[in-house]
Amino acid sequence: MFDLLNQFLPAELSVFIISMFPIVELRGAIPLGVGLGMSPFKAMIIAILGNSMIVPILLLIINPLFYHFKKLTALRGFFTRYEERAARKIHHYRQYRLLGLFLLVAIPLPMTGAYTGCVAAVITKISFRKASAAIIAGVITAGIVVYTLTYYFHVMMLG
Repeated sequence: MFDLLNQFLPAELSVFIISMFPIVELRGAIPLGVGLGMSPFKAMIIAILGNSMIVPILLLIINPLFYHFKKLTALRGFFTRYEERAARKIHHYRQYRLLGLFLLVAIPLPMTGAYTGCVAAVITKISFRKASAAIIAGVITAGIVVYTLTYYFHVMMLG
């Protein structure tokens, strides 16, 4: 899919779009941008913008989407398990609420990005404004962490 995007779109737009995808998010978009010839810093900025842009949309649509998808027999199990997994992850962070939400998104591990943060915010009923701020701050922090790792890996490979 990455090759397909890169074949038809400029590298910057590919990074922007990929950073909006669940699971991949900016953790995959920054290294992709570097692999497409962008500087790590430029890839980071574009990936942060793309990953941040999806946050308010997700916060608004998660409840209605989950409600409707859980009514469909074929999807009920998947969405129930996803909610339960997010609830288990947020359980460790619940006492810290906003700080926990920030950390959940900021630490670039699998299944801990903006999508999981948005689900966790909805499950724990954090206000839209506070959740948006905590999640976007987490996205920026994760972007800096991934940028740093990508930059040093890039320098080690080239230098």
